Amino acid sequence: MRGVSTPLVLSVPFDSDLGRLGFALRTGVFVGEQHVPPELEHDAHDATATHVVAISDGDVVGVLRIVFLPQHAKIGRVAVCRAARGKGVASAMMRFAMALAQERGESRLYLTSQLDKVGMYERLGFTPFGEEFVEAGMPHMEMKTY
Repeated sequence: MRGVSTPLVLSVPFDSDLGRLGFALRTGVFVGEQHVPPELEHDAHDATATHVVAISDGDVVGVLRIVFLPQHAKIGRVAVCRAARGKGVASAMMRFAMALAQERGESRLYLTSQLDKVGMYERLGFTPFGEEFVEAGMPHMEMKTY
């Protein structure tokens, strides 16, 4: 992969070629790098979620999903390939996902953030709440925009 250009961010079907590439990236980051057990990483929401990928120079460099629940839209499974980290890919995907949720009439956004990523989500308008907790062996914080 060459240098990361401004990514193209779009919503894709889970079972499309781009959806599968995004899922492979997500699995590589969470299961491969962060050692999250596959049974925790992959769940029934994958089939019904809205999936978002970021593409740069022809490569899928980021992925996330939005699960529309009765109480809020939950953004999660945000992953960026190692070569594209720190270059604004996650923020670009988050802005896209937030706009997509708002277009669908959802003003209540929720996520759980790994503790070292809380600052990025705060810059996007999320507020941490509750107590720190451990999920998949890593400290997390709940965050919301409402």
